[in-house]
Amino acid sequence: MLDDIDRSILGFLQADANLAYADLGERVGLSASTINDRLKRLRAKGVIRRISAEIDPHSLGLDLLVFVLVEVGRIEAERAFLAAMQNVAAVLECHHIAGDFSYLLKVRVASTGAYEDFLNLHIKNLAGIRRTQSLIALSSPKDSHTLPTDLRPGGG
Repeated sequence: MLDDIDRSILGFLQADANLAYADLGERVGLSASTINDRLKRLRAKGVIRRISAEIDPHSLGLDLLVFVLVEVGRIEAERAFLAAMQNVAAVLECHHIAGDFSYLLKVRVASTGAYEDFLNLHIKNLAGIRRTQSLIALSSPKDSHTLPTDLRPGGG
């Protein structure tokens, strides 16, 4: 279970992962060594999965964001699909969903031509794919990876 200080630390880290332990400690009222201990514990528990840089996709020429609904047939086909998606860099997220489709993919590519190549190489050639539906994002007024650290499970 996370206490309020852990939640505060996580909130500050999400806003700026480059904060020095001393600065982080000053913000939450702890020493740098205590911050170090808490971060080690949060990593060990899997609360902090990784620290990484958030890169603007357009700076890399990845201008097209597509959400792809995929309907997969048999369970054997699902296993193959999931294994394949793990190895495709353009697939940023893969979610098992309820409803008429089996999975929702978040895909980032350079262009519609690149997306067509993605479909042909990584989706259409897989056995058991029944159908897909593509939703192209025209813009993303909110695109956040920051989790709300002040919400409690089951509460709000």
